[in-house]
Amino acid sequence: MTKKNVKEVIDRLEALYPDASAELDYKNPFELLIAVILSAQCTDVRVNQVTKVLFEVAGDATALSELPIAQIEEIIKPCGLYKTKAKNIQETARRLVAFYGGEVPSRHEALTELPGVGRKTANVVVSNAFGVPAIAVDTHVFRVSNRIGLAKASTVEATETQLMKAIDKDKWTLAHHMIIFHGRRVCKARQPQCEVCTLNDLCEFYKKSQRRKG
Repeated sequence: MTKKNVKEVIDRLEALYPDASAELDYKNPFELLIAVILSAQCTDVRVNQVTKVLFEVAGDATALSELPIAQIEEIIKPCGLYKTKAKNIQETARRLVAFYGGEVPSRHEALTELPGVGRKTANVVVSNAFGVPAIAVDTHVFRVSNRIGLAKASTVEATETQLMKAIDKDKWTLAHHMIIFHGRRVCKARQPQCEVCTLNDLCEFYKKSQRRKG
């Protein structure tokens, strides 16, 4: 896709989703970090229901680090993979207390050293909590970007690299949110609503489907 078309895609998405932002509920970097860890293979709606309870019981790293693992598991069970997630968020909390005074580090490299924190999670935290431009490639961003033609990659890592090259840096974080919004509302995994999509004249996936029909 040409640079001009990439800009047109971003401009149209911005017109469509001017208020696109994280749909996880959080008040500070700690709450965001824990919520993103819990969001793996789980909807934001479900995570928000769980963290509402969790943060009432343990609202900071110290409290979470001291909470019995069985109690953490019981609270976060609706999120799925709860045994692994409980272990990760408790150990992450302990490391935050031990090495960062209970605060969440703003450096990407420091975040990825925490249990349960991969590149995507770190990108979400640095961009939303600390204002550092980043593109977090989740399932929606991976699917939509490669369908439209913003990227042409077979891996999450390559998709992130290509998006960073294609999209202006000052739009990285916003683009991440807008693409997620579009993936949830229009460019769905199983039944993409191509006929009503405002990007279909630019979309590689739609053009190919039309050629097959023709």
